[in-house]
Amino acid sequence: MAKIAFILLCHKDPDAVIKQAQSLTAVGDYMAIHFDARAPKAAYDRIRKALADNPNVAFAKRRVKCGWGEWSLVQATLNAVETAVEAFPRASHFYMLSGDCMAIKSAEYAHAFLDQRDVDYIESFDYFHSDWIKTGWKEERLIYRHWFNERTQKKRFYAMFNLQKRLGMTREIPGDLEVMIGSQWWCLRRRTVEWILEFCRTRPDVLRFFRTTWIPDETFFQTLVRHLVPEHEIESRALTFLMFTDYGMPVVFYNDHYDLLLAQDFLFARKISPEARELKRRLGVLYASEGARFQISNEGQSLFRFLTGKGRIGRRFAPRFWEAESSLGRERELLIVLCKKWHVAKRLTARIRALTNIPCIEYLFNEAGCDLPDLGGIQSSMSKRHRHRRALMRMLFEYYDTERLVICLDPQNLDLLEDFCRDRSVSRLLEIECQFTDAYLGGHAMRVGLAGERTPKETLNRLLPTIRNDIVHESDRIRDAQFDNHLRIREIDPPDVNARALAAFLSLPEDIARELANTDHLFAD
Repeated sequence: MAKIAFILLCHKDPDAVIKQAQSLTAVGDYMAIHFDARAPKAAYDRIRKALADNPNVAFAKRRVKCGWGEWSLVQATLNAVETAVEAFPRASHFYMLSGDCMAIKSAEYAHAFLDQRDVDYIESFDYFHSDWIKTGWKEERLIYRHWFNERTQKKRFYAMFNLQKRLGMTREIPGDLEVMIGSQWWCLRRRTVEWILEFCRTRPDVLRFFRTTWIPDETFFQTLVRHLVPEHEIESRALTFLMFTDYGMPVVFYNDHYDLLLAQDFLFARKISPEARELKRRLGVLYASEGARFQISNEGQSLFRFLTGKGRIGRRFAPRFWEAESSLGRERELLIVLCKKWHVAKRLTARIRALTNIPCIEYLFNEAGCDLPDLGGIQSSMSKRHRHRRALMRMLFEYYDTERLVICLDPQNLDLLEDFCRDRSVSRLLEIECQFTDAYLGGHAMRVGLAGERTPKETLNRLLPTIRNDIVHESDRIRDAQFDNHLRIREIDPPDVNARALAAFLSLPEDIARELANTDHLFAD
C-alpha cells in the first residue's frame, strides 16, 4: 500500500504547521518540513519542539531564505526531498505541499488512489508550444540570466535584463533537455525522486542553468521528470485543487466550501483560509476517517466562474467609433424575444413564422449552431457575430429583404439590448416570463456545466437558489434599464392577456395574436 512522504514548504503560522503535520502523520504517513530561513527563529524552534517526539516527521538539514520566482524555492524543495528519502525508506510517494494546503479526501482514499496506477502526477506541458503561460515573458525566462528577485529588487531585476538584451547576451538551453512547465504541486514516486537526486549530482550544468532562470519552480521538476521518466508513466495533472481569480490571485477557501471541495477529483486543496477553523477541523477529521465515500462531480471551476462572473457588466455610454454610421436603418423594426427557456421562445417564433411573413432567427448570439445564411463569413463564429453585431443585423435585414425581423436573445445579453435599443431603428422587446421548478433548474445547471450527473444532491440543492436569483436578477436589470417598447407575456397569465402584448409587439390583429398566445404547450418543459 502507498506510503506518502509529504514535502512541506512553509514560512509562517507555526501552530497551523504543527497541526498539519500531526494530522497527516497520524495515519502512518510521513512529513519532511522546510521552514523558510527568513521566518523568525522562535517560530521554527516552536515547531521543532512540538514535533520532536514524532518519528514520522523530519526537518530539512539546511534551511534557505526563499523568495518568489527564485531558485531558492527549488533548493528548499530539494533539501526537504533529500531529508525525506533518507529518513523514510518505506515512503513510496513524495507529495509536495504548502502550509496553506489541506487534504480533501481521507488517507484511505488517497492511498487507494495512488495504488491504482504506477505513475507520477505532475503537470508537464511543452514550454514553448503549450499555452500554459497566458501573458508576459516566455523565452525571456530561460535565455537570459536572472540574479535578482523581481518582487524585492525590481530595479536591479529589470536593469540586468535590459542590459543583457541590449548586449545580446543570451544563452543556450541544455541541448538534451526539452523544457516543460506546470504547477509546482506534484506527487512523485520514490524511484523518480531518487533519479532526480542522482541527476542533480551528475549534471551540475543543468543546475547552473536553472539557478538563474525566472520562476524555476514551474519548470525544474517538470522538465527533469519528463527527461527521466517514460511518457506513459507520467500523468500530466496535479492532485492539488487550486483556482485563480481573473487577477491571477489564488482563490481562498472558507468554511462553506467543505462540500464543494470534497466533490473535486483531487486529494488536496490550496489555499485554505487561516480563519476557516471549522473547515480545517472537518477536513482533519475526514483524513483520519475510514469508509468515507466521495461523489466526484468536479464542477468547482465552472461554479466559480458562474458565481463570480455575474454583475461584471461592461456598459458603454457611447457608440464605438466604427459604429458611428452603422445604424440598422431608421425605418426598420428589430423585434427581440427575451426568454431564459430557449425552447419556449423557439416554439413561439416557429408559430410566428407559420402565421406571419416576419423572418425569425433564434438565439444567433447564444448558439453557435444557429441556422444563418452565408453572409460572407461574418456569421461564422460567435466572436465575429458579437464583434460586428450591427453589421450582421443590417445584412440579415437585407438578406431577407424585410423591414421587420424577429430575433431571440438570452436575458443575460444586456449589452446587446443596450446597443440595439440605442439605434435609430425601432426596437421592441417581448420578455417571456416562465416558471422555474427545481427540477428544471437542476437540469439547467447540468446543461450549462455547473453540475454533473455525479454532483451530490445536497450541493445541487444549495446551488438552486443562486441560479433562481440570478435569473430574477437578469430580468430586474432589463427592467431597470427602462427600455422603450418593453412588453411581457407570462406563463401565469391567461392567453387573452398575453394576446394583447403579442399584438402590440408584432403589430398584428388580435385574432392572430390570440392564436399565437394559444400555441399548444407553449410553456411546457
